[in-house]
Amino acid sequence: MSKPILHVNGRVLLNTLLFLLFSAIATFIFRLSQIRRKMKKLKDQGLSITPYHSVFGSLLVTNDVVSQLPADVNPQYYPHEIRRAHPKLGSIYYLDNWPYIAPILVVASPSTTSQATQEHSLPKFPALANFMRGIAGTRDLVSMEGQMWKTWRGMFNPGFSGSHLTSLMPEFVKEVTIFCDILREQADEGGMFPMKNVTDNLTIDIIGKIVLSTNFGAQRKYVPMVAALRRQVPWLSFGTELNLWQRWHPLRPLMYWYNQRVMNKYVNKEVDARFAQQKAKIDGSKSITDLALKSYLQSDTQDANASTADSIDPTFKILLIGQIKLFLFSGHDTTSASICYVFHLLSQHESALQKLRDEHDAIFTTDLSAAASLLSESPHLINQLPYTLAVIKETVRLFPVASSTRAGQPGFSIVSEDGTSYPTDGCLVWSIAQAIQRDPTYWPSPDDFIPERWLAAPGDPLYPVKGAWRPFEYGPRNCIGQELAMLEMKVAIVMTAREFDIKTVYDEWDRLHRPKGPKTVSGERAYQAKSGGPSDGLPCRVKVAVRAN
Repeated sequence: MSKPILHVNGRVLLNTLLFLLFSAIATFIFRLSQIRRKMKKLKDQGLSITPYHSVFGSLLVTNDVVSQLPADVNPQYYPHEIRRAHPKLGSIYYLDNWPYIAPILVVASPSTTSQATQEHSLPKFPALANFMRGIAGTRDLVSMEGQMWKTWRGMFNPGFSGSHLTSLMPEFVKEVTIFCDILREQADEGGMFPMKNVTDNLTIDIIGKIVLSTNFGAQRKYVPMVAALRRQVPWLSFGTELNLWQRWHPLRPLMYWYNQRVMNKYVNKEVDARFAQQKAKIDGSKSITDLALKSYLQSDTQDANASTADSIDPTFKILLIGQIKLFLFSGHDTTSASICYVFHLLSQHESALQKLRDEHDAIFTTDLSAAASLLSESPHLINQLPYTLAVIKETVRLFPVASSTRAGQPGFSIVSEDGTSYPTDGCLVWSIAQAIQRDPTYWPSPDDFIPERWLAAPGDPLYPVKGAWRPFEYGPRNCIGQELAMLEMKVAIVMTAREFDIKTVYDEWDRLHRPKGPKTVSGERAYQAKSGGPSDGLPCRVKVAVRAN
């Protein structure tokens, strides 16, 4: 009697699987048809959209452009390169690459971007939370919304203020001093090395002190916590990647679990130590974590027993640990990339480098060894460097490390410069800083490195258009760490620009490694890779500058 039952159960199982398969296919076809019809309707209304296929949408156009780019290029290049290939698209257009990702409304002008980020701050696109999950867990400051975001942002704002960070100048100087020692060692060896590896270690040591008041010492030794953080980065996924293997890699959950376990163990121990110090009212540390714990203990919104409890509320602690890991990740990787690009651009523009050195001589004297002590004793000097600031602003104009992704909403449209309304419902609203910051409409000679544009007076053709420089974005959801990033870059430049000649050596790197496929983006070999940093980590050689001997 059991055999017929098994036979029937087998047929039932097969029929069920076939039903589910056909249901999935039917659902996919229905959704595909629904989206393609919607986008076709928008096109028929005269709204700007890429050359459009009734079945493939914008996928064919995207593939044509992406196939001409290096395999590891940062996706923020895609919309800008698509517009370069199809100039009639203008500064706002639809890009439909479903099913890989929701239809995209690309906004690439100051006025259209400000509507999504300032005038009406749209919520962050859900895929951003998916990306951050491997670092911060289920709740992070980047993708939080509503009152939760306001509470946590308010808690951390004091720690990222310019005045507070400037008070920590001696810590910046200590770490950059070690960085300079390492560059001298590289100069003595004379070999080629990826600069990004070295700047990563510098910035993780700085952010460790600023956020946790802990000395990682990553510039000189292996640190398991830092290693776990860096191992995690290649596994991070938005869940929208065109490469399906990358999107659904079967090992990702295991790697997430393992690396999170290492990071959480370390950060948890540090938070407990900081909490005990706050409870004992021991002054000394001014880290961002200490300020957050102090706010927690003093907040009227906390439980009445919070200030007398022997341990932190578990929910608060989980969220705090997540934000700390977020700051350690985003606070070192992006700044490291920008420092690399400063070195790269200065190596290609000797006149700019000379002007920079002259400015540093005027403020810090010609004694190169004096800069460290002068900065530590008189931190305000860092704000007396207009040309240095111009170099930094021009660098992040050409190579912004991030873009802004927001979720469209029903009934909300973005109005283009000609008065046309673009509905956002069901769309990813993608503000591309790189596209805006390289648009000749707003920037004369947009692809050229011209720090002088930041010193131009109103009325000068070089004078920047208001709102066209947005590497940190504007509005309530702007980058909380922008003051920190700018300060780190200034200190690093002041303490290295006069002592070292840093040259990028991609030709030598390519002869050695023989990369396949396209190697440049618009002629730039140091294009931004997926992480936002320079391709291949910016291979360099370093020499001690002649003037320093």
